[in-house]
Amino acid sequence: MTQMDEAKRGIITEEMKFIAEREGISAEKLRRNVAKGYTVIFRNIRHDWVKPVAVGAGVRVKINANIGTSRDIINVEEEIEKARIAIRYGADTIMDLSTGGDLDEIRKKIMRAVDVPIGTVPIYQAAEEKLAKGKAIIEMTEDDMWKAVEKHFKDGVDYATIHVGVTKKVVEKMKRVKRVVGMVSRGGTFLAAWILHWEKENPFYKDYDYLLELAKEYDVVLSLGDGLRPGGLPDAGDELQMSELFTLGRLVRRAREFGVQTMVEGPGHVPIDQIPMQIKIAKVATDNAPFYVLGPLVTDIFPGYDHIAGAIGGAIAALNGADFLCYVTPAEHLGLPDKEHVRLGVIASKIAAHAVNLTRFESDYKKDYIMSLARGSLNWVKQFEMAMDKERFVEIRKERPTSTEACSMCGDLCAIKIINDMLRRKGEV
Repeated sequence: MTQMDEAKRGIITEEMKFIAEREGISAEKLRRNVAKGYTVIFRNIRHDWVKPVAVGAGVRVKINANIGTSRDIINVEEEIEKARIAIRYGADTIMDLSTGGDLDEIRKKIMRAVDVPIGTVPIYQAAEEKLAKGKAIIEMTEDDMWKAVEKHFKDGVDYATIHVGVTKKVVEKMKRVKRVVGMVSRGGTFLAAWILHWEKENPFYKDYDYLLELAKEYDVVLSLGDGLRPGGLPDAGDELQMSELFTLGRLVRRAREFGVQTMVEGPGHVPIDQIPMQIKIAKVATDNAPFYVLGPLVTDIFPGYDHIAGAIGGAIAALNGADFLCYVTPAEHLGLPDKEHVRLGVIASKIAAHAVNLTRFESDYKKDYIMSLARGSLNWVKQFEMAMDKERFVEIRKERPTSTEACSMCGDLCAIKIINDMLRRKGEV
């Protein structure tokens, strides 16, 4: 029985109780949203040490951090450290996107090292195993693809990106609909190239019911991948993106009938004024399935600062209904992120998520209220206590010391200090 099956039967599971307590919400309301498919719970039945996390309606906006090796840089311990750093600074889940080294061992080591839900993209492994044998990615067989999916599910991954919407029909449209950037999704591209070469249907779309059977067996959340997401602002909202989105909407409904939890992945690169519209269209098209966005990035010309561009887009997306933000690091479009890139990426996305969460949850707003009180009274001890990144707080304070109770920006010219001193003299405070 999946979490959705149990919810439909009116049962509040232990995972629902755990999440409801952490979120400060009604367990019954959570159950109803899981039953409808508006909220998903990450918790593979084989991942028994994980702390379950919910994404979707009625719960906080969550953030994910991607880590993983590449064919050029294989350092498993560094990836584990990245995962730990990401969690320390607020990541709710980790995706292992490794494409180099012993992928089975890397995945298992990362899963053992942390207690948050883990996501993967199984087709990466199917493709890498072909390359490792000196063959082309398009030489993957359908069996290769399915074996990778089943292996990841058995290993306990809590959610997996499957690009079911990259169909033969939409790939044919690519010959007619020209893009500035083309396809930027690795998994989606692997499948599109395979479809073009063999002139066959996407196996995950063709045999979608089998995918649902596998997901149901392990209660894996299917993250229906956005293989045709825009990789540049000029491609946002084009026919290819929307065609895939409406296909995913139909597949969401089929999964719900099957009792399988699903969420839908979204853009990408989107001009800032289009974000609200795109989120609303996605929510309607997928009947309010949890929506998972990469960024979205609101500008393309600031490489090295894409974590900021992504956080701006993420905050607007979440305010308009996106449920899950995938972080973007400063290394996006440039190279494999290092540990500092991961830290900065997580913090940027955490700011975006929290900015929206504090408008929905009184307990989240209270943190900012307490910080405001501390600033109003120049209470540096309390400001440190409330700061999300305490190391940065201390670093800047030490680099720019002051002999007054104010900071070194204003010193004795501090507006807060001046007015508070004056009010005290007048007996007002």
